[in-house]
Amino acid sequence: MAARSSDRSHLDRINARVIACELCPRLVAYRAEIGRVKRRAFRDDTYWARPVPSFGDADARLVVVGLAPAAHGANRTGRMFTGDSSGEWLYRALHRAGFANQPTSHRSDDGLALRGAYITAAGRCAPPANKPTTTELEACRPYLIAELKCFLARASPARPLVILALGAIAHAAACTALEACRVTIPRPRPRFGHGATTQLEDGNVTLLASYHPSRQNTQTGRLTERMLDDIMRTARKRLAATPRKNRPGRTVPAKGTRPPTT
Repeated sequence: MAARSSDRSHLDRINARVIACELCPRLVAYRAEIGRVKRRAFRDDTYWARPVPSFGDADARLVVVGLAPAAHGANRTGRMFTGDSSGEWLYRALHRAGFANQPTSHRSDDGLALRGAYITAAGRCAPPANKPTTTELEACRPYLIAELKCFLARASPARPLVILALGAIAHAAACTALEACRVTIPRPRPRFGHGATTQLEDGNVTLLASYHPSRQNTQTGRLTERMLDDIMRTARKRLAATPRKNRPGRTVPAKGTRPPTT
């Protein structure tokens, strides 16, 4: 079932609101300062230096929720997970899983297209030290809620939806946004852990968790490409048919994973 033009228009309207947002003074000042000072390697680039819109296929059945744009990544390029090492890891994995037409993402005009996937984030502005405050995440939450409502409206037993949260903050943000969309989240809330899977809405919706592909995780070996590929395979399996093995609301943790932090 192809995406309706109204779905694309609705997502475009959300993105327009995101780009114009100036709700958080600290982030407004920081993203602009980064755009002025720049990094030496990108001194000839014109930085986006605004809130970063979401990116992908309006007909997506995989919604990837990240943390926030990187100062010299998406804050520079204007496209989620583009121009930094986290994006290199994510787009390679999406390409290997058939969700992207190419494995690289360097600029917003480099030809990258997503197939059946949509990328958003808990926060839309680059935060100092990659750490948005609770208040800043709350200010961004309506955008995530609006996006998820659009994709949830089309979820069905024949058309399941997977929401992949990258990191503990994104996982918590996804749970809160889903509750605002009137999706029942089990109590206590699902515990974040790499590979943890929570089946929701009678099998129509699955919440899937992964470590974020940050340098801190990839350079220390906490997250490997094989682990990220396993997550993408899990997403594919959940999208192939309505999961029935686990009753709605049950979280199935991944085997052999370390206690999660990010």
